[in-house]
Amino acid sequence: MSRHLQLPTLNRHDYFILPESVGWYWDMPEHQVARAPGALNNFSIHLITGGRGYVETKEGTMTLSRGDAFLFFPLQPQRYYSDEDDPWDVRWMHFYGNTLKEYMLERGFQSSSVWTVRSVKPLEQALSELLEEAEQHAFLRPTRLSALTYAALAEFVAQASPLSSARTPEAADKITPLLPRIQAEACRAFDLAYWAAEAGVSTYYFCKLFKKTTRMTPMTFVTLCRLQISKQWLLEKRDLTVKDIAADAGYPSTSYFNKRFLEQEGMTPTEYRQLYQRQ
Repeated sequence: MSRHLQLPTLNRHDYFILPESVGWYWDMPEHQVARAPGALNNFSIHLITGGRGYVETKEGTMTLSRGDAFLFFPLQPQRYYSDEDDPWDVRWMHFYGNTLKEYMLERGFQSSSVWTVRSVKPLEQALSELLEEAEQHAFLRPTRLSALTYAALAEFVAQASPLSSARTPEAADKITPLLPRIQAEACRAFDLAYWAAEAGVSTYYFCKLFKKTTRMTPMTFVTLCRLQISKQWLLEKRDLTVKDIAADAGYPSTSYFNKRFLEQEGMTPTEYRQLYQRQ
């Protein structure tokens, strides 16, 4: 089965990115694509959300399953197909933009055609929203189309790792559900052993999975959460001193709070409060 929509290519536009087509295929064991070099002059991203399929690369034929993705640059040869016994569930978009090649090259995205996405749901949701917009309005709302296409691309860029150095399949599944709770409790003392137990792994493996999932250490994540809430409090709770806010945010030492705030924000908490006092 399939849902897909083709869109006209706008040769003159003011957008960073636009979709040429977007779709979703599932239960299609016959799905296969073969394109010669130079046949297709746009980018494409395919995300596998179920089943199994194959992509032919210079290194050979790669087997892909849920959480894997492949990216093609314009004019590249393409050969990919679904497994006949376990057809893949694949969401995809073809897209274009005048400066996209430089954007992707700067982020290292021509080093591999095949990638693994650390957290599938955000990219899957972004592609779904793009498909729904295209189905409902075609190209009548180009600004919305561009924004949704960029949202999908940004999720891919943020989440993708080369398949050869991919995270273990359990990483995102163990860590991602804990992130909202860690964020909500960030102002408390961080207990690594507790959160590792919540994930069902050792403290060493928790830190390893956490970094593979978020690209930061647990304490870096907690620090960002604390600084986020402290910035909010500095503006909303003007009756509290910086010392009070530091303590409430999990920093008994005001000097250490000031140091971390300055490192992250480029100004002290007091300077930040003064800067936005009339906001």
